[in-house]
Amino acid sequence: MRQLLEKLFHLKELNTNIRTELMAGLTTFITMAYIIIVQPSLMTAAGMPAGAVMVSTIIVSGIFTIIMGVFTNRPFALAPGMGGNAFFAYSIVAAGLATWQTALGMVLISGVVFLILTLLGIRDAIAEMIPKNIKLAIGAAVGIFIAAIGLTDSGLVVLNIDSENLTLGSLHDKNVILALIGLIVILGLMARKVKGAVLYGIFITTIIGIPLGITQMPDSFFELPPSPSDIVFQVDWMEALKWSFFPLMFTFFVGDFFSTVGTLLGVGGKAGMLNKDGNLPDIKKPFLVDAVASVGGSFMGVTTVTTYIESASGVEAGGRSGLTSVSTGFIFLLCLLLTPILLMIPSVAIAPALIIVGISMLSGLKNIEFDEVDESMPAFITVIVTGFSFSIANGIVFGVLSYVAAKLFAGKIKEVPIGLFILCVPLIYYLWLK
Repeated sequence: MRQLLEKLFHLKELNTNIRTELMAGLTTFITMAYIIIVQPSLMTAAGMPAGAVMVSTIIVSGIFTIIMGVFTNRPFALAPGMGGNAFFAYSIVAAGLATWQTALGMVLISGVVFLILTLLGIRDAIAEMIPKNIKLAIGAAVGIFIAAIGLTDSGLVVLNIDSENLTLGSLHDKNVILALIGLIVILGLMARKVKGAVLYGIFITTIIGIPLGITQMPDSFFELPPSPSDIVFQVDWMEALKWSFFPLMFTFFVGDFFSTVGTLLGVGGKAGMLNKDGNLPDIKKPFLVDAVASVGGSFMGVTTVTTYIESASGVEAGGRSGLTSVSTGFIFLLCLLLTPILLMIPSVAIAPALIIVGISMLSGLKNIEFDEVDESMPAFITVIVTGFSFSIANGIVFGVLSYVAAKLFAGKIKEVPIGLFILCVPLIYYLWLK
């Protein structure tokens, strides 16, 4: 078995080992396991049965994450994307624009377009076209995004309703206290260079949460899953072909496109996988899996499947090969029977891990050319817009548009590839739709 895994994943070449990869896979799973609960919760607003959605979410996430690991040998995990699922449930179905079956048809069509563009090499061409300094900023932008999720999930940062500004949470809140304990534990373990510090920190924080009444013990440790038959193969793609639905599909498409680009470059940079130009070698492979996952996911009754930024937590834990993804995928599938055990981990125990992982991804900023304003400002805008709008796609869109504008005003139009000018047209349309 050891020899087979070495042959498949080139562990020695990537300076890793089986134990590290399995630990990294478990870490990735734990930081993204919330989707098992969040996805069904959101889809109920679209009139879809929660139990069926949960099972489909687990199956799709598990299978396509395993495929990602085997096909690409990269530590990336996939699941229905946050943002796209809320847009599906509330902005389309709950708003009365379409049935959930038709909305799944929109997801299918978007996935087919992804697949075609990937096979034609257009997706990787666009990824390579993005300016180097923006690529460097994307890693930091993803880090800000992850850290922001951790800060809000922990209650360390909250919205002041009166002033409508972000402010510190109350230290009298036991959730905030537990999050601070988790931060200290993980930082302490990392300072002592303990491998798997993030994972151990999550477990320790979860245990500490039991006497605080935050970690809830499940009534049962084993549970048979409900049938997903009510939502499988219910895609109404013919109805989704109406011209009036084009703007909705375009929003699905652009949001997932740039979120995936951002995740692959950001997490890839953290893992040291990018080349000197800031590109991810063989990026077409993860793009292809991502596209096929969206198509397959629509038939299984879930929203657009995308590569998850939480993959960065597995990379932080030492994951460097596809074995990380394979182990994450198998744990997802194991959840079909063991969901109660894994879901007892509270979000406030995961939040400190996200904060630490996010902060660790800011290192890419040191390589940005800060001496040139037309290079540094678009990179800065990419990071800031991502952080404040809670959207990697928004950050990249504003970063690219500001880069082109800065070069035009600086009289350096020759430094902008023709393709980037063409790309600005759909990006402006995307912002207009929002």
